[in-house]
Amino acid sequence: MTKRFCVQLTGFMLLATVFSACQAPEAEPVADGTVADASDWPATSHTTRPWTRWWWMGNAVDEQNLNRLLEQYAEAGFGGVEITPIYGAVGYEEHYLDYLSPEWMDALRFTIQKADSLGMGVDMNLGTGWPFGGPQITPAQAASQLIVQTYTLQSGQKLSEKLIVKDPKQQELGIVKLLALTAYNQQGDTLNLTDQVAEDGALNWSPDDGSWELYAAFLGKTRQQVKRAAPGGAGYTLDHLSEEALKTYLQRFEEAFGENPPAVRSYFNDSYEVYNADLSPDLFDSFQQLNGYDLRPHLRALVSEDSSDVALRIKADYRETMSYMLLHNFTLPWTNWIHRHDAVSRNQAHGSPGNLLDLYAAVDIPECETFSATHFPIPGLNRYTVDSRNVEPDPVMMKFASSAGHVMGKPLISSETFTWLGEHFKVSLAQCKPEVEQVFLAGVNHVFFHGTTYSPEEAGWPGWLFYASVNFAPSNSLWPQVNGLNEYITRCQSVLQAGRADQEVMLYWPIHDLWYQADPEKLDKQISIHTIEEWLHPTDFYRTVTDLMQTGYSVDFISDHLLDSTQVDDGVLRAAANSFGYKVLVVPHTRFMPVTTFESILTLAREGATVVLQQLPEDVPGLHALEARRRQLNDLKASLKWTVAGNGMQEMKMGKGTVLLSEDVQQALAYKGIEREALADTGLKFIRRDVEGDKYYYLVNHTDHPIDDLIPLNVEASSVIILDPQNGQRGMAEATVEDGKTLVRVNIPPGEAWVLRTTDQEAEGLMPWPYLENAGEPMALSNTWQLQFTAGGPALPAAQPLDRLVSWTALPDTNAARFSGTATYTTTFNLPEPSADDYLLDLGDVRESARVWVNDQEVGILWSVPYRAKIGKYLQEGDNTLKVEVVNLMANHIRDLDRQGVEWRKYHEINFVNLNYEPFDASGWEPQPSGLLGPVHIQPMKMDNNS
Repeated sequence: MTKRFCVQLTGFMLLATVFSACQAPEAEPVADGTVADASDWPATSHTTRPWTRWWWMGNAVDEQNLNRLLEQYAEAGFGGVEITPIYGAVGYEEHYLDYLSPEWMDALRFTIQKADSLGMGVDMNLGTGWPFGGPQITPAQAASQLIVQTYTLQSGQKLSEKLIVKDPKQQELGIVKLLALTAYNQQGDTLNLTDQVAEDGALNWSPDDGSWELYAAFLGKTRQQVKRAAPGGAGYTLDHLSEEALKTYLQRFEEAFGENPPAVRSYFNDSYEVYNADLSPDLFDSFQQLNGYDLRPHLRALVSEDSSDVALRIKADYRETMSYMLLHNFTLPWTNWIHRHDAVSRNQAHGSPGNLLDLYAAVDIPECETFSATHFPIPGLNRYTVDSRNVEPDPVMMKFASSAGHVMGKPLISSETFTWLGEHFKVSLAQCKPEVEQVFLAGVNHVFFHGTTYSPEEAGWPGWLFYASVNFAPSNSLWPQVNGLNEYITRCQSVLQAGRADQEVMLYWPIHDLWYQADPEKLDKQISIHTIEEWLHPTDFYRTVTDLMQTGYSVDFISDHLLDSTQVDDGVLRAAANSFGYKVLVVPHTRFMPVTTFESILTLAREGATVVLQQLPEDVPGLHALEARRRQLNDLKASLKWTVAGNGMQEMKMGKGTVLLSEDVQQALAYKGIEREALADTGLKFIRRDVEGDKYYYLVNHTDHPIDDLIPLNVEASSVIILDPQNGQRGMAEATVEDGKTLVRVNIPPGEAWVLRTTDQEAEGLMPWPYLENAGEPMALSNTWQLQFTAGGPALPAAQPLDRLVSWTALPDTNAARFSGTATYTTTFNLPEPSADDYLLDLGDVRESARVWVNDQEVGILWSVPYRAKIGKYLQEGDNTLKVEVVNLMANHIRDLDRQGVEWRKYHEINFVNLNYEPFDASGWEPQPSGLLGPVHIQPMKMDNNS
């Protein structure tokens, strides 16, 4: 435990250095041309800006293109890149650089130097493709699997064949060895015959009587290779349960780095996608050390489809052993190695067979992942892909990473974001907005786009592309306005990276229930984002957390291991000194709980914690000394002296604290005065940060209607400041304090977000927030529009006047239907003497993003629904000019290439596939509606303050 704490402390200090070094305040431009004051918006930096995964295809990079691309990324508002080398483009093989070669290292160091000059950071995947592996991994150190062969012998019979693995593919490796041979008879006797097997596999034993079944366990290999490997990176996947295999893997980096490790910020490990790797050479020994009994006599139960209690307990013990080995033989030593190289670790634990909370807690930046798309009922939000293949992203799944980060007080929690958000070339910036907001609401504060492909200038259009991404690259027709999305994310992350997460509920995750109830045919229970409908959604844990979150409680999860290090100070629970702390520990329905965990929970209560149990744990996990441990648990339960607390609750005072036993968790929380944020009743979603005593509420409206209401906040504040992350504007909110709560008026359209900063300080010199309502009828813009196509392809359609707004695909010029790029719309309108308090420009239907000028003054980028902006300060009496620059999707241009048979998809490995992993072909697509579709009108507005 002491060693592990030192590892974490080292990581915290390194990450704090990186984090604080980049927190210099800077003024943030906003859409209306004003500047947000740094005293209200927390400081921005390259860390608060979004980063992107940067695929180096074939490592075919050069300084000229690296220089050009990094400058474009910085100009678009990206704060950093994560370099992940992958397979290359066909025809560019002579430009490939072998991974970690001196030439590759020169390219890496140039990238770091150039990024630093632009105020950007660089992370590096500590491998190519995924998962970790490569040419340095020999078959002996590759991912391993348990192979069991069975034989039957009768009395006096000798085994005629040798005990060698039968699979010819395993035989080819020449290293598969016998780990154990166990014999079983019908009377229940068991014999360990391992030492009766000669080196050549001959068995020197025959039964004296009866019929015997023999189970031979072999250390086999999965033979899995690195997926999507780059040149110089191909090879076997390493054995993640073996520290010796990890040392071999990392030695290649030691040799490439030499005495001067590259100045990357963090080293990254992608999601664990190692399949059928359920064994390691030392697993049987580790199993015995961890569980207290020898696994070899239980081989038959281990590999059976038997659902008996004994068999399921053995399998659960096996899964816990794998989890322990993954943590102690890979994640912790990997992080230690990174710290010795003056960097921090960033890790995706999901997909692994380990306890996700412990794995995430062991690294410096835990990272979750979004995969596929979510349906949001936001009016006007277009979703062009229906994905029936994948489950929707679930914030509860994301919270395993953020919970470990919050519980351990880590400043950054990251996310691989927008993976397969939709079909290629059919994802808009507007669709990205609620998806990234959902990530923020789950506790993430450091977003990585998935992603951006390095593409040399000579590759032309559409450039090099990766098969599973939203293409955030200069070749994307949305690129001229992508900084609208990036500026929004930067403002949000400036808040979400400030201070500390402010959650009140610490929720125990009963992983032993999962290990026991997992598929009896699979030993390596992978806890994956793709299988949450199996292992997460049906559980009482999931029902409890979703109920709590939906009613306004802020929740983080904690594991058995992290509970061991949790302490109580004045009733506040903390697992790390620099976490904000929790008001209550909630234990949902739990079937299997270690006695040590239950003792820890009761100890926390004695030290002053409030604990809510939905029920007492039913049983202990594991097989060893089962009855003795059951007696311990039952004795503990019997020692608890409950009193009736009413409404079906029971209460027990313990030392300085309290334990409540209640099926209704929320009733128990209310009984102890632990209040939910009732603002959730309006439909708003939120997450809260504490910044030196001030509270920042990030509020999002993902409903289908505006929310104009007084919302209660669980804080008493002298002032509440509204910060609009869409445009950076700010103002003093209408707020009053009643009964210990602050009532704040909000008026948030569907699809938009606000930040509320509550403070005990009186805000001076800040104008009131303008609460606006309609004042009269809207003015339709009915004059002729001048449409001009300015950039894009395959050819610029002709300029033309429009009497009415229609899609480019409906224009008479056939070039318009196949065009992807930028066009400007210009019109004039007459405004008699402006008499309203403000005017709201509503562009109506925009496909897909718009930059707006009024009278040659830039209003900003309207890149998401509802495509509206206040323009009163730009208007003048009489004639006014409106210019709207619109960018559409890449889809129509790609469709045209495929209809003409142009060969633009030429990559090695998987090449380029569609959402269903079939060869991509857009020739059958219908043209995608594009341009400014309207109707466009201007709505007079009046102030509705103090009403």
